[in-house]
Amino acid sequence: MLHSNKVLAQQVVKAAIENGVKHVVISPGSRNAPLIIEWNAYPEIQKYSIVDERSAAFFALGKALYLGESVALVCTSGSALLNYYPAIAEAFYSDIPLLILSADRPKHLIDIGDGQTIRQENVFQNHIGCSANLIEDQPEENVEVIKAAFEVFKQKNSPIHINIPFSEPLYETTETQLIQEKITNSSTSLSLLDETPWEVADLQKFATIWNQATQKMVIVGVSRPDEMLQIQLSHLAQDPSVIILTESTSNVSDERFINHIDRLIFPWSDAEFEPLKPEILLTIGGQVISKKIKSLLRKNKPKHHWHIDKNWGLDTYHSLTQHFNISPQLFFSQFFFLTQRKESTYQNTFLQINADRAEKHRQYLYNAIFSDLKVYEAIQAQLTEDTNVVFSNSASIRYAQFFDWKKTPFMASNRGTSGIDGSTSTAIGIANSSLKPTLFVTGELSFFYDSNALWNAYIPKHFRIIVVNNGGGGIFRFIPGPTTTNTLDFFETPHQLTAKYLCAMHQLEYLSAHDEKELDQQWTSFYQAGSKPKLLEIFTPRERNADILKGYFNTMKD
Repeated sequence: MLHSNKVLAQQVVKAAIENGVKHVVISPGSRNAPLIIEWNAYPEIQKYSIVDERSAAFFALGKALYLGESVALVCTSGSALLNYYPAIAEAFYSDIPLLILSADRPKHLIDIGDGQTIRQENVFQNHIGCSANLIEDQPEENVEVIKAAFEVFKQKNSPIHINIPFSEPLYETTETQLIQEKITNSSTSLSLLDETPWEVADLQKFATIWNQATQKMVIVGVSRPDEMLQIQLSHLAQDPSVIILTESTSNVSDERFINHIDRLIFPWSDAEFEPLKPEILLTIGGQVISKKIKSLLRKNKPKHHWHIDKNWGLDTYHSLTQHFNISPQLFFSQFFFLTQRKESTYQNTFLQINADRAEKHRQYLYNAIFSDLKVYEAIQAQLTEDTNVVFSNSASIRYAQFFDWKKTPFMASNRGTSGIDGSTSTAIGIANSSLKPTLFVTGELSFFYDSNALWNAYIPKHFRIIVVNNGGGGIFRFIPGPTTTNTLDFFETPHQLTAKYLCAMHQLEYLSAHDEKELDQQWTSFYQAGSKPKLLEIFTPRERNADILKGYFNTMKD
């Protein structure tokens, strides 16, 4: 195989492979030619070529999220690198291990007026696990920098950026591997066996507090599917003093969990919630979608808030008293030996209220007219249990929280920064990584915003997209404020656009529905196996959606 004759290229690629990288997403360029050549020298590495760097980065993020392993990105110098930033920020706040390898000019060629040059060193410094800036012709010093960077990569499960200057010529090759020795001491990500447990004596004082409390609330934020965590949380729910609140992106389920927080708590005032506030709030996972639960718990603070996460000590509810900096799986495997079941009516009270909400939900939806809310009811009803589901942000992920979703292999949404950019690319990265069908549910603004996601040769034929097109983004008609300003058109984005022509250009099968009858007729064809990915565009009444949703919440209050 032909290798790049650049020592730096061989060093970095070898170190990446030593650290378990099996997938690399490359955006074409010239300055990154040594990296492209070197990656190509390893046939066992899966390589993807995606032109748009922003889409490429989110595609890589989707793969890393689904696979639970690191994915590399390679780009040329200049503004190409900056297009990675939205996905890097998402990865940073979501603990997704992206390896960013950027080609650069040597230092003496920066800020002299050459094209495709920017100040690339430390460009992601506020949202990166580690920035490593290499220097040409200093191989020994670079090895130490690379080692330190990959140690962060292993320990923090965070994105890292390695900036690599290359002088011309860029395309020269050699049949010789210039680097024979191992570059790093790392191999793969840490497992539970590599973690340091807490001292039992230190945990005991928290267990004593736990065993005395009669009102304990567990909130599970964004999490990857994990069988051990599922078993542990189901065991925890056997305690009647514990109520477990989850969301669609928590990827855990049990008949004693409540997995639609907003449907449960939206009608409550602060005074109504006060008797039910937890003595202990235990939180795990990443970001929580529900703004209402944040508001209630910030005003009705628990006496104890414990957050369990290897990296982040999230004080989401402004009451954090303890950060357990280990994985939830290791924490519970230690903690359960110290805890006792506590008799209480706390869990049952929540479950009874939840059952009442479920009946009101069913009755309201039965009588509701065609709208965004009815569309999500239909999506939930038609979903099969073998399908991965990805939601875009804004209204899409929020509507999803009102429904009881079937247990699916994987549910995801980009909640690290909660932006609408890159959602489609992320979903395609997930779909490309799975043999199971993947459904992406999105609003039309998020879909159009990331339309270059379809400029991708790796979209599997089992990928399905549902675009809920309400003509401009309906969330701003529901949240307080925008409708009172006389500037609603600048908050929304009124339009007459359709996804039909994008599908034609990118060779996706296109279906559409404008009412409930048409939608019912499309489901069989939409989910039927075919030779192409499929997109179903559902048009809903822009000006009525907010009223229907407000009516829904008013029904919950009655």
